[in-house]
Amino acid sequence: MNIFKMATLAATITFALPVAVQAQSGPLPYGAPIGLDAAKKAVAAAEAEAKKNNFTMVITVVDTGGHVVLMQRMDNTQIGSIRVAEAKARTAAEFRRPTKAFQDAVAGGGEGLRSLATPGVIPMEGGELLVSGGKIVGAIGISGGTPPQDTEIARAGAATLAK
Repeated sequence: MNIFKMATLAATITFALPVAVQAQSGPLPYGAPIGLDAAKKAVAAAEAEAKKNNFTMVITVVDTGGHVVLMQRMDNTQIGSIRVAEAKARTAAEFRRPTKAFQDAVAGGGEGLRSLATPGVIPMEGGELLVSGGKIVGAIGISGGTPPQDTEIARAGAATLAK
């Protein structure tokens, strides 16, 4: 791959970031990894939102290194969602962006399709960053519903740290 193509790919991914992240002068820095108590709060908020909507979900929180801190599978959630939720959380944490950025890049075609060949990327929305004090402390991944439903639940969990 030549330099021009690499620059185009980087620009494609960068411009796919949500507006809130784009407003920063650069990518958010990593902070101290999320602890168990904060992870429990994020999972509880996500679960409450899922129950309110009658969704069954797997909710996974990872730290800044992409390691699982807490995983919860609600009753009657498909088993396959365990790996998907973890992959969404890990992708968001390792690449410092919500997984929807990759989904949008792939949907745009062209250079965005290269995301499919990036190791460790799952281009499906439902993975959100966990941010505290302006720093990434981890990520939350949700699986079990449609991608927009997964994102709705992930954002409910992520909102607990933003307070």
